[in-house]
Amino acid sequence: MNKHYRVIIFLLIGITLVFLLRLFQLQVIVKKYKDKAIENAVRRITEHPARGLIYDRNDSLMVYNDAAYDLMIVPNETRGFDTTELCYILNISKEDLKKRIEKAQNYSRMKPSMVAQQISKSNYGYLQEKMFQFPGFFVQNRTLRHYPKPISAHILGYVGEVDQKVLEADDYYQLGDYIGISGIEKAYEQELRGTKGKRVVLVDVHNREMGSYKDGEEDQIAIQGLSLWSTLDMRLQEYGEKLMENKRGSIVAIEPTTGEILCIVSTPSYDPNLLVGSARSKNYAALLLDSVRVPLFNRALQASYPPGSTFKLANGLIALQEEVITTKTVYSCGGGYNMGSHTVKCHPHLGSPDLIYAIQTSCNAYFCRTFFNTLNNRKKYKTIQEAYQAWKDHINALGFGIKFDSDLPYELKGIIPSVAYFDKLHRKSWNPNSVISMGIGQGEAAVTPLQMANFIAIIANRGFYYKPHVIKAIGSKDVINDRFTEKIDCGFDKRHFDAIIEGMEQVMLAGTGRSVQIPGIKMLGKTGTAQNPHGKDHSVFVCAAPKEEPKIVVFCLVENGGFGATVAAPIASLITEFYLNGEVKRLDLEKRILEMKFL
Repeated sequence: MNKHYRVIIFLLIGITLVFLLRLFQLQVIVKKYKDKAIENAVRRITEHPARGLIYDRNDSLMVYNDAAYDLMIVPNETRGFDTTELCYILNISKEDLKKRIEKAQNYSRMKPSMVAQQISKSNYGYLQEKMFQFPGFFVQNRTLRHYPKPISAHILGYVGEVDQKVLEADDYYQLGDYIGISGIEKAYEQELRGTKGKRVVLVDVHNREMGSYKDGEEDQIAIQGLSLWSTLDMRLQEYGEKLMENKRGSIVAIEPTTGEILCIVSTPSYDPNLLVGSARSKNYAALLLDSVRVPLFNRALQASYPPGSTFKLANGLIALQEEVITTKTVYSCGGGYNMGSHTVKCHPHLGSPDLIYAIQTSCNAYFCRTFFNTLNNRKKYKTIQEAYQAWKDHINALGFGIKFDSDLPYELKGIIPSVAYFDKLHRKSWNPNSVISMGIGQGEAAVTPLQMANFIAIIANRGFYYKPHVIKAIGSKDVINDRFTEKIDCGFDKRHFDAIIEGMEQVMLAGTGRSVQIPGIKMLGKTGTAQNPHGKDHSVFVCAAPKEEPKIVVFCLVENGGFGATVAAPIASLITEFYLNGEVKRLDLEKRILEMKFL
């Protein structure tokens, strides 16, 4: 073999070796091409867990899950498809579809994004048959909330799609995920949401699933969220909302020995099922734009009202604690409290009252004089500023002007003005008569229905309370929510509550509450009429029953309802009867309330 042949053979062998080495490198050493091939045939699908269920205190199901489906897109995997057909299936316009795809592309071209959410079972079946026409799209199983009864919308809350702020703050969520927006759904999002899983599947060239990848070796099971047991009594809640139909206002009922909220009603309300499914956005917009009924506004937590005569109970209690009065202290009335040319008028009643009779008759003169002497107590305080601050500290200890930091989102603290506020308003030259209206629950003071109900719980407990809350157990009915087991002492001598309680009993026996006394049950009560500068006064009533060991306290306010005894008192009394007896026998009273309309 001559030299030229040997050169050619060596060249051929060299070239062959180069090709073999490169082939080995491509198939064995360099994995990225293999991985790319696999990626073209593999889809990683997030398995979203079902949210935890929500039960009432008697194990009745208040919120459960129903099957739904989301249409997802991976922008980099899309190719030409029939946009008209997809728009028809989703019932959206081409412009809307284009915006949704652009949003997904802006988020990530490689990660899945949602194009259409909460598709119903019937539409899902039709869509699944057409999926081969839409490369880059796939359907993801989801669940949506369902409410067996159209009640408790404000307190249960609703879920919605996460926004950019959430995505930046918590890497658990991805674009298109759902999160609790309000109510219990928001307050207990961490417990309810569960843990995501993952499913890895093979797909063919027609975008159809062909089975698990590696026999499910990389799959992860989604873990359902924890179920919650609420403090609410579903039957009582439903009854309360029924009584408040065609009225604007709220009811809050609490079990005083635990702080558990038995029902919390805010009307006008809405069916929580309206904020579920593909129609959620449309329905939410309609509710939001309803400026007459304002159904999304939670009056029980977010509305502040003048407390009216129910506030006299707090002022009487503070005066006893400050030793400004005793239970036997008598003040003359004479038709009202006189301040020079101005008189705070009083309801007609017999004689000069002591504390108990003043509560029974709701004597304005008595409580104006009591409040005046509390702020004018120069034996104990050098200035009105010091005396007012001491009064305000007591009021705050009774739960007014503060937030409870409970499990009720968006709770407001009401208004109890500071010393600085009055100093600025009156240029530091003010006296008890400058703020005398607060002695009878008018003027600058404003409280929430939740705060007022909690105050009556303090009276029922003779000086302490547990933070009002709506969830009593998490994960299991036996796993008690330990956030609300601390007894909060309000700093009042227990003996001072005896006179307050006796006065409230007399309201029911011989005062403005006698017409709503429940046969066979000793009740404590207090009516109130909260002044309203924008129209007819608000009707207010508080009560507790039974007297000796109260199991329920109720606050009711009906906007523009007039006198407390007219509307609020009957409603609160019916709520109490329903809870304690399991039924209502005063059907004529119930019928009268149901026929009342203030909207």
